[in-house]
Amino acid sequence: QVQLVESGGGLVQPGGSLRLSCVVSGSRFSSNTMGWYRQAPGTQRELVASITSRQYTNYDDSVKGRFTISRDNAKNMVYLQMNSLKPEDTGIYYCNDLYGIWSWGQGTQVTVSS
Repeated sequence: QVQLVESGGGLVQPGGSLRLSCVVSGSRFSSNTMGWYRQAPGTQRELVASITSRQYTNYDDSVKGRFTISRDNAKNMVYLQMNSLKPEDTGIYYCNDLYGIWSWGQGTQVTVSS
């Protein structure tokens, strides 16, 4: 059974940075395209960044130029470096395969507020 565990969230002021981590256990994921998703209060979960097995990346326009997704297949880890954070980045962040094939983890809360 695949388990996804996200970490690294917290409270940060606008303009600050956070680095999120996701560990994927129970499956080799090197061939999967992985994504980071965000769910803001009262909204549906949305994809903000993805990375293919060959390290090609894609970003939602709202985070382009500020967020960087990366992966370490040897460690079964996916990361999201978030810079120049804005209040609208607030939400719970999850990782999963691009098609959401695994059960969702608990996510990690990111709050951007002064």
